[in-house]
Amino acid sequence: MGFQGKGERVQAASADDTSSGGNNLLGALRPSDFGLLRAHLRRIDRAGGSVLYEPGDDVRHVYFPCGPALVSFMVPLEDGRQVEITTIGREGAVGGIVSQGRLPAFARAVVQVSGPLLRLDCAELDRAKAASPPLRNLFARYADCLLSQVFQSVACNATHDIEQRTAKWLLAAFDRTGEEDLRLTQEQLAAMMGVGRSYISRVIRQMQEAGAVEPRRGRLRIRDGERLGTISCGCHLSVRRHFDDVLSGVYPNGNEVAGHGAIVTNGPAFRP
Repeated sequence: MGFQGKGERVQAASADDTSSGGNNLLGALRPSDFGLLRAHLRRIDRAGGSVLYEPGDDVRHVYFPCGPALVSFMVPLEDGRQVEITTIGREGAVGGIVSQGRLPAFARAVVQVSGPLLRLDCAELDRAKAASPPLRNLFARYADCLLSQVFQSVACNATHDIEQRTAKWLLAAFDRTGEEDLRLTQEQLAAMMGVGRSYISRVIRQMQEAGAVEPRRGRLRIRDGERLGTISCGCHLSVRRHFDDVLSGVYPNGNEVAGHGAIVTNGPAFRP
């Protein structure tokens, strides 16, 4: 429900946080538009597995993942399983991006890779959008990019096998975090793929034998991105291309050091 959780640290975002917090979407704002939000941002730190929203919760906050943080939208099914629909990192935001007023959550929002997030009241974002058409336009464009991820995910889940989807997820995670060592368990990966732990273990073992990944305790290391790319489908590249068309400079790539896709104040990468 977006409230302070047990063990969660909440603090005002300092000038340092907002110059190196690592969210590219906020970094694409003009300095004057970012100034409408700066005083209302609160930095929180959430561990992997933390839930931001449950289905049906009122969405009162927008969360901007920073640096290596990754958040997934998971849809619970009637048989108890849950399937990931899309993952959001420092290129985006989680929460009430477009709608105004009461907005119940449809999916579960889960932190998959721990890291800092900047939290903003939806009401403050609504006020800023009303005050600035360029800011409103940027978030509308991001909503289009997020929808493209959902479309691509539906197509991917329907047509590609678990090996391809797993490789795609790992490559997309590397792009967003800039880290070859992903703080991710095989249990988490299995849950996102909607399969059992033993199945995903076989997939990871095959990737390890191919020299693409190396499993470690509580982590998964990408050893060879090119080999992983030969296993993956091309869905995450399609999403990247759409981002580049609609919000140039916002979607990160793995060659950036995590945190360099910063909340900058010296001019946006995207200009509405």
